[in-house]
Amino acid sequence: MRLIHTADWHLGRLFHNQHLTADQAYVLEQLVELAAEVEPAAVVVAGDLYDRAVPPTEAVDLLDHVLTEFVDRLGIPVIAIAGNHDSAVRVGFASRLLRERGLHLVGELRQAAAPIVLQDEHGLVRISALPFADPAEARSAFGDPAIHDQQAVSSAGAARALAAAEPRERHVLVAHAFVTGSLESESERPLSVGGAQQVAASTFAGFDYVALGHLHRPQSCGSDAVRYAGSLLKYSFAEHAHEKSVSVVDIGPRGSAPGDAGRVGRTKVTVEAVSLRPRRDVRRVEGTLAGLLERGASDPNRDDYVLASLLDDGALFDPIGRLRAVYPNTLAIERPAYERAGAGGAERPRPGSVSDVDLFQSFFGYVTDGELGDARRDALTGVIDTLERRRREAAP
Repeated sequence: MRLIHTADWHLGRLFHNQHLTADQAYVLEQLVELAAEVEPAAVVVAGDLYDRAVPPTEAVDLLDHVLTEFVDRLGIPVIAIAGNHDSAVRVGFASRLLRERGLHLVGELRQAAAPIVLQDEHGLVRISALPFADPAEARSAFGDPAIHDQQAVSSAGAARALAAAEPRERHVLVAHAFVTGSLESESERPLSVGGAQQVAASTFAGFDYVALGHLHRPQSCGSDAVRYAGSLLKYSFAEHAHEKSVSVVDIGPRGSAPGDAGRVGRTKVTVEAVSLRPRRDVRRVEGTLAGLLERGASDPNRDDYVLASLLDDGALFDPIGRLRAVYPNTLAIERPAYERAGAGGAERPRPGSVSDVDLFQSFFGYVTDGELGDARRDALTGVIDTLERRRREAAP
């Protein structure tokens, strides 16, 4: 069975105050074209359809258009879960009605119990959907007071999915989680501030394929059978060297791969990463202001989104305005010579490059010349965790 695995669309995202809806529509049209070409049994979206709980109307319109293209025009079912950026209630709205059309939207954990079963010439494939939930939500949904971190949330969800499956079925899990040892990107929001957010890869043992969302870099977690598809676009200048893609997953019949010790009849899974071509790339250019102005005049990709790292030592008059004459989408500049503090030349942490707690800790030390301490840090993380939970269901 062939699936397309994608995740982390973040529709409605602002990038340095630049609306990315047109850029997202550009790559999503490529995804629709890919689906028409490879004819998957389903398209799987592993969370973060939107960038915030209450998305702008143009983001909702874009999602409506793309899902209609898949389900109505191409006749390809879509299975999508809520991520930590989404509102679980909004994602799951009208899910029972939409299932009849082939659109499976799983926003809340209580909706995850309904099985999604596909069939090919080799038999049944069960797809279990495990949307993002914080520990308090999972304790209520699963009736388990012992759930206090993301490891426990994922363990409980995976165990329930495996218990409900039939031995003859091939089994796919769709989840939104941070697997231990995976590579982070700057543009990701932490799943949890005050509590443990990482999940061991062994949590997902027993599934034939695990389609993950949350981390924006395409990568596998120990094997190609546990994989992040990555985000649609580069959502941070720190990701300028990343290659964005979607995963085309082929799941063979039972016994198509040699069995490991203690396990007979494994399922062969092959994954092809298909690159997406952005409308505008995200680039970091470096040099003196005069050098960049000269280079930009003949740059064939001058419309890309640009971060300019200026190596000049002295003062500069309106550098970003002058750069926009040749790189019209210059969104930010940095001055490495001015971003060092203290005699040791240590770099100051910048917002977005470290966690909110670490950023505040650096600020606290700068203002007080003292340590934040464990008690203050614990109190701060509790406040930020509470604000983050409220933010996910609040209007921007």
